Amino acid sequence: MVAMQSTQVVVRHRLLTVEDYHKMGEAGILHEDDRVELVDGELIEMAPIGSDHSGTVIQLTALVSAALVGQALLSTQNPVRLGKYSEPQPDIAILRLRDDFYRKAHPRPEDVLMLIEVADTTVHYDREVKIPLYARHGVPEVWLIDLQQECIEIYLQPSSAGYLQILRPGKDERISPSLLPDISILVADLWSR
Repeated sequence: MVAMQSTQVVVRHRLLTVEDYHKMGEAGILHEDDRVELVDGELIEMAPIGSDHSGTVIQLTALVSAALVGQALLSTQNPVRLGKYSEPQPDIAILRLRDDFYRKAHPRPEDVLMLIEVADTTVHYDREVKIPLYARHGVPEVWLIDLQQECIEIYLQPSSAGYLQILRPGKDERISPSLLPDISILVADLWSR
């Protein structure tokens, strides 16, 4: 009888850094219209944006932008750099004022007052992957708007284990970002047609 030797092949994943990601764009491997984002070192293909999703982002932009004048900046579907391995593109980022309007560098966690993710087909991914990522990097508040269930979840008190407080306001309630109390939105207005 011949003894078989087993060889184990160790498979290693090479994580992309934010710098690698940007070099891919500079080299023409990725293009501006490619719908990808970098999350925990992996390129994630983003779902196509449907009309309900884009309409909700436009509506939120209209509801919030006037209240932000002189207080904060509103950024829609633009990158936020979260450490060495992540540069997601939340649907809406409300950012601290900066004279250069973030032309010199993408916003980082300390620049973010709150993020909003609008989800129709991606609610599980947003809830299980992106929101914990935001918590680990100290983003103070995230709203997850679930278009299919017509509900909103508000995540507060970030920690390395996730957000310590999750609120689920009813449609008859008004909500305000914790760091921008002048903004007030009736939840039911998010689903008015």
